[in-house]
Amino acid sequence: MSTNVKGKDGKPPPTAATNLIAGGAAGMMEALVCHPLDTIKVRMQLSRRGRQPGMPKRGFLRTGAEIVKRETPLGLYKGLGAVMTGIVPKMAIRFTSFEAYKQLLANKETGSVSGQATFLAGLAAGVTEAVAVVTPMEVIKIRLQAQHHSMADPLDVPKYRNAAHALYTVVKEEGFGALYRGVSLTALRQGSNQAVNFTAYTYFKEVLRKWQPQYDAGNLPSYQTTLIGLVSGAMGPLSNAPIDTIKTRLQKTPAEAGVSALQRITRIAGDMFKQEGFHAFYKGITPRIMRVAPGQAVTFTVYEFLKEKLEKSGPAILVGGKYEE
Repeated sequence: MSTNVKGKDGKPPPTAATNLIAGGAAGMMEALVCHPLDTIKVRMQLSRRGRQPGMPKRGFLRTGAEIVKRETPLGLYKGLGAVMTGIVPKMAIRFTSFEAYKQLLANKETGSVSGQATFLAGLAAGVTEAVAVVTPMEVIKIRLQAQHHSMADPLDVPKYRNAAHALYTVVKEEGFGALYRGVSLTALRQGSNQAVNFTAYTYFKEVLRKWQPQYDAGNLPSYQTTLIGLVSGAMGPLSNAPIDTIKTRLQKTPAEAGVSALQRITRIAGDMFKQEGFHAFYKGITPRIMRVAPGQAVTFTVYEFLKEKLEKSGPAILVGGKYEE
């Protein structure tokens, strides 16, 4: 199924300013709601219990309960500062670059955007956000989330006190390049995520509009946006869970002299398979889906709502050009 960038009613596409405000607000809401599940996912991916014979495996509910018991409920929000700092530019880049790539890939005569072009635009948007924002943000976030100290005990001093301190410490001890550890895997994960996410979301949206002609020139009801965002958001994690698990383990540890990133990735993957089995690549998949799927539902719902409000009542800077999806 294809879409059209020219718009049946001549309505312009969202501008960068609209994407910054609507996307940033949607991202912040998503982070606040879903970050605890991301922390549980990271802890599960870094867990060594599966490597020890006889040790029972810990599910996501038990992992979350252990974090709360040992580190207070605030432990579930470790690394939130790093996420909140990067979420506004991340979402602005995601939606703005997706629209830009979509225009480049559209048929020049008809303005039609095929399903393949939508997939490629989502892939390119995901790679763009991974390189520009996501990789350094996740390196800091994972370092904070991986700490097992108690936030309720003032004598239990962690290595990284907050996102700013973690950033300073990582750059000081390991160099600026450490912030881009795992960039290739992050780009592959984000690219595949957004390719699947935007393609599925666009397809479902067009199907619903076809069934409900009254919404053809406007937004779908919020509950429908939430539903298709939830479904499309679950598809990405299922397709790239091994990439995300290897990336998390790579970003958690410092670099090794004389060992390339490819060698470390190969070794991590090999050790995981030998010591823990194939299922290790899917550690944390349940909380990841539970985090990403609702996150995408929140993101698309808030984004579509705010975009419509801004385009109706916002200043001239929020008015776009001559085409739209």
